[in-house]
Amino acid sequence: MERLVGTISRGIRAPIIRAGDDIGQIVVDSVLAAAQSDGFSLNDRDVIAVTEAVVARAQGNYATVDQIASDVRAKFGGGTVGVIFPLLSRNRFAICLRGIAKGCKKIVLMFSYPSDEVGNHLISLDQLDEHGINPWTDVLTEEKYRQLFGVQKHPFTGVDYIDYYKQLIAGCGCEVEVLLANDCRTILQYTSNVLCCDIHSRARTKRLVQAAGGDRVYCLDEILTAPVDGSGYNERYGLLGSNKATEDTVKLFPRDCAPVVERIQKAILEKTGKHIEAMIYGDGAFKDPVGKIWELADPVVSPAYTPGLEGQPNEVKLKYLADNDFADLKGEELKNAISEYIRQKDDNLVGQMVSQGTTPRRLTDLIGSLCDLTSGSGDKGTPIVLVQHYFDNYSQE
Repeated sequence: MERLVGTISRGIRAPIIRAGDDIGQIVVDSVLAAAQSDGFSLNDRDVIAVTEAVVARAQGNYATVDQIASDVRAKFGGGTVGVIFPLLSRNRFAICLRGIAKGCKKIVLMFSYPSDEVGNHLISLDQLDEHGINPWTDVLTEEKYRQLFGVQKHPFTGVDYIDYYKQLIAGCGCEVEVLLANDCRTILQYTSNVLCCDIHSRARTKRLVQAAGGDRVYCLDEILTAPVDGSGYNERYGLLGSNKATEDTVKLFPRDCAPVVERIQKAILEKTGKHIEAMIYGDGAFKDPVGKIWELADPVVSPAYTPGLEGQPNEVKLKYLADNDFADLKGEELKNAISEYIRQKDDNLVGQMVSQGTTPRRLTDLIGSLCDLTSGSGDKGTPIVLVQHYFDNYSQE
């Protein structure tokens, strides 16, 4: 019988992961137990994905605010530091900010506006238009911001992030001054010591600040790149990708991830004879059209994956074929013609009209986004996702 089901994404339940657990073994055991329980089989080129959070937890990759403070103090000298373009997030940045504040005498906190890098809004574009504010050129002090816009609370969290971050900094015994600007070089009017807290634009921000005369200029991926006072660390991403663990600790992005995915792939092959792909995933790479929030607050969607997940999809657009090449066909004849076209398609369809409208993104970003949506970020209890038939196409029975 013809198979009528395409891609399947299954959330796989797992035990609660603790520091020191063998994450690779837990993933393999959980997937195999789920297959037996629910009566499905593994196939070649299935994808087993595990969220970065449980990998980092198993590694014990945590840091305290005091450990963050020690590294910040060592890099900046403990004086005044400009902290620019922070995310508006209690989970992603608030605990990091406490650590930064404990390592400084004064912070000049410069927000981008109307939103942070991933779309959390302080104010709306319509509000800027109403008051004649040009976000590309105008610099707002906190006083001017309050005069124009008053108290603005995030629509999802109900938090006034300007006041919230001010109180966090002051609570650490650090002076604080707030401004809003979108030209990173504005901060140099206040201090030459700058911590760039943006994610995907951080290299450009650092380059511009240094070229304009910045003295000590670092990005978040340069804080905790090595252990500090016994802390966790990430040699590549530092504090980027960290999440709140407790009121005084953050869980860092996992490190040494390649051995984890390689072990999962090898163990599944040994136990089932199937050559699966494996990856570790964090945030998906997509944007919410209503909340305007871009999901990707991690530095990358996938910090590690097996080689079979390298590259982009090489797909044709079925509706293009149906409306153009085979517009005169229908029914079984149309199905057979399209199936044969797919079987004979070029290995590289870049630039060809027949591929227009397909998604020109990396496989790891696409599959990681699917996994992030499947596992969610709450209490589903499925930190492992099994994706099946992702690489199948219409020509395959």
